[in-house]
Amino acid sequence: MSPPLLKILVLYYSRNGATRKLAELIAQGVEGVPGCEAVLRTVPPVSTVAEATEPAVPAAGAPYVEPDDLAQCAALALGSPTRFGNMAAPLKYFLDGTSAQWLSGALAGKPACVFTSTGSLHGGQETTLLSMMLPLLHHGMLITGLPYTEPALMTTASGGSPYGATHWSGVQGERALGDESRRLAIALGRRLAGIAIQLQPR
Repeated sequence: MSPPLLKILVLYYSRNGATRKLAELIAQGVEGVPGCEAVLRTVPPVSTVAEATEPAVPAAGAPYVEPDDLAQCAALALGSPTRFGNMAAPLKYFLDGTSAQWLSGALAGKPACVFTSTGSLHGGQETTLLSMMLPLLHHGMLITGLPYTEPALMTTASGGSPYGATHWSGVQGERALGDESRRLAIALGRRLAGIAIQLQPR
């Protein structure tokens, strides 16, 4: 009997679709590693109107994340569009509600990576990636980035950094993912999954 596949959680918030496309490429990289399965999840938007609610199941795209997704994953890829150099409020709101997982150590010792998309070239990609790393470090996760052994990291003009996969989407999301950005996102998923396998008890 084959051992169960390692579940690699790819959790993201996407407003206009660019971050979702990065998530799908990272999932592709994860699934290119034998023994690993990508689990795509998203978070609902938040509202300043207290009465606003979201349906229990999104109309399209990935399902909403559940606490069990965090407990059951072997690794986590976390993605958000930039909001003034920071992660978007819906993702922050979700992470702020993970005290139970922090108290139980559900994520401690698991590898994690981060990814983002921006509307402008200098829209705060790297600070957004760093903002997502902070709660992951508090959870005891092991942060992995993209090494410069990935050749596309030296030549990309459309996204990608040693801190994680990125994409410059344009103000209206009109800029498609370039080949280098796509390769780097897939490489990040592959790297995360490979590390997750290496960290499994033998």
